[in-house]
Amino acid sequence: MSDIEVTADTERAFTLNDRIEITLSINRRNYVVKVESRHTLADVLRDQCGLTGTNSGCEHGVCGSCTVIVDGAPLRSCLMFAVQAGGKAIRTIEGLADGEHLHPMQRAFIEHHGLQCGFCTPGFIMLAVALLEREPDIGDEDLLEVLSSNLCRCTGYQNILKAVRAAATLMRAPRAEPGE
Repeated sequence: MSDIEVTADTERAFTLNDRIEITLSINRRNYVVKVESRHTLADVLRDQCGLTGTNSGCEHGVCGSCTVIVDGAPLRSCLMFAVQAGGKAIRTIEGLADGEHLHPMQRAFIEHHGLQCGFCTPGFIMLAVALLEREPDIGDEDLLEVLSSNLCRCTGYQNILKAVRAAATLMRAPRAEPGE
C-alpha cells in the first residue's frame, strides 16, 4: 500500500498531521512527496506535484471532475488517499499528450466542441480514455451509462458523446508516428 511499516515496536501512533514520505508514479515520472495521511490524491496532485489539470469539484466522488487513471482504471482522486497511491501507475490529463501532439481524445473534444467552461473536461477525458482503452468497441448504450457518471453543467452532454465516439474511431485506427 505504501512505504510505511508499522510494527508492534512503533513508539507512537501516527496522527492525521504526521507527514509521511511517499513516491508517486505520475505520467511515468516519480514524485517524492511528504503527505499527511488525510490528504487526498487530488490535493497532492494539485498542491505538491503542480498537476493542476485534475480539478476538485464536489470532493465527494459525485461529479467526476477529479477523475484520473490509476493502474489502468478510472478513479475519483478525491476519494483516494495519497498514501494509497504509492506504487501505482497514475495518469493525469497532463500525461495524455505526446509532446505537442494531443491525444486523440483531446483532439476530438476540441473538434466536436465537447467542452464549454472546461472545468469537467479533464475528468471526462480521463474517464473516456480509460474506458476506450479497456473496451474499444463499447456500444452506445453502455458508453452513455458510463459517461453519465460524470457531471457537466454547461454542455448538455451531446457534444461530449460525439467527441468520445469520434475519439473511439481514432483510437482504434493504426497509430502514426508523431509529426506524420
